[in-house]
Amino acid sequence: MADETTRLRYRVLTGPDDRSFCERVSAALDDGYVLHEGPSLTFDGSRVIVAQAVVLPEADAPR
Repeated sequence: MADETTRLRYRVLTGPDDRSFCERVSAALDDGYVLHEGPSLTFDGSRVIVAQAVVLPEADAPR
């Protein structure tokens, strides 16, 4: 089982559609993750919430 320091092969990032969210996705890409499909968007009544799945390429994925 992976500990907290092991990168997960699959992650879903969520949050308000703002600069902070884009920075988190960018950081994941910088860390070797690639986008998995396109983002999902919803509206919570006051703001847009986005979810983006990212995966590690097979060669970088921990086993």
